[in-house]
Amino acid sequence: MKWTRSGLVAAVLMSLASFTLTLNASEARAEAASPIYGVTIPHGYRKWQFVAPAEEADPLNELRIVLGNPTVMKALEKNTLPFPDGSILVKLAWKRVPSAEFGPASVPGAATTVQVMVKDSKRYRDSGGWGFGRFINGQPADLAQHQTCFACHEARVKNHDFVFTRLAP
Repeated sequence: MKWTRSGLVAAVLMSLASFTLTLNASEARAEAASPIYGVTIPHGYRKWQFVAPAEEADPLNELRIVLGNPTVMKALEKNTLPFPDGSILVKLAWKRVPSAEFGPASVPGAATTVQVMVKDSKRYRDSGGWGFGRFINGQPADLAQHQTCFACHEARVKNHDFVFTRLAP
């Protein structure tokens, strides 16, 4: 079979497009959403800005940090409440492990959870405008764990738009 230059280019582009569609479809299947809210782990969140530590001692004995997307960072910096739609907070947690080099210090051990809060006042009208996701090993935690998210935030931080985190100085 004889290929013309334009025919070869077209074949390569069609193959590339097919590969891209297949890759995107498999990524979409792998992206698991939380029950109740349909929240997923945001792409690129590990490059977001540091908001604050969120240390958890007993009973979980975890090290935690909170990261924020540009929308929530702007609101935190200006003390804007309620947070605008599009605000996203991600809390990462690891088991606390004593440092081998300095006993009183701790270092991150095994990852335990990724927790996500997404502000969309229309979609999440019944939960203060926030959707919640809790993920273990990249997969959503069970329904029971998600049922407690909003109740806890509502009982304790309703006056701060249901957000525990404050920007670290």
